[in-house]
Amino acid sequence: MKSLVVSYLDKVNHWSSSDELFSAIADLPTNDLEEVPWPGAFPYKPEVRFKLAFTENCLLLSFQVKEKHAYATYRHINDPVYKDSCVEFFLSFDRQNYYNLEFNCAGIGLMGYGSADRKGRRRLSKERIEQVKTISTLPAAQRGVTETAWELLLNIPFGVFEADHITSFSGKRCTANFYKCGDDLPIPHYVAWSPIVNPTPNFHLPQFFGELLFNNIGN
Repeated sequence: MKSLVVSYLDKVNHWSSSDELFSAIADLPTNDLEEVPWPGAFPYKPEVRFKLAFTENCLLLSFQVKEKHAYATYRHINDPVYKDSCVEFFLSFDRQNYYNLEFNCAGIGLMGYGSADRKGRRRLSKERIEQVKTISTLPAAQRGVTETAWELLLNIPFGVFEADHITSFSGKRCTANFYKCGDDLPIPHYVAWSPIVNPTPNFHLPQFFGELLFNNIGN
């Protein structure tokens, strides 16, 4: 199983400014999305890296992307943003139920919770999703540019994980996966951090999540 140790940042929190947050994560190690689970039908692999850390009251997740097309058609919470240029973070505390956090390159989010049986899943409320602060560096469209580089920082308060009543990530062991997709882009693609073995595109497979090991801040 793929694993990642998640660092604690003690100088910032959910209420810190964007400059403070970007400064705090600047020296964190980057992790690549190298997996192309369905190379026959969807071989394109944009450059995608992410950084993950936790503070006293939030997770900080930064995606850095370089791709041929960066579209943000959807502009309302819980729209199908996975059809846009989209990054995703799926997180489970019990290896059965999980949260899916999906955001397009403009920072518009869709979030849900439940088991892998999609009939048992539910969308989080607009009010809950709005608690996630997003900072996008998506540049204005430029003619002649063959690739667009952008970054999205997600400032995720613990309260978003409403079914689990999280007060601290210190010492926690969770499972998760990180994704990049774009179902309706000119070149549809699906890339992941942890490998997936399935005949057709599907990110809702918690059995293929990797492991997150959060530092114990008591040590």
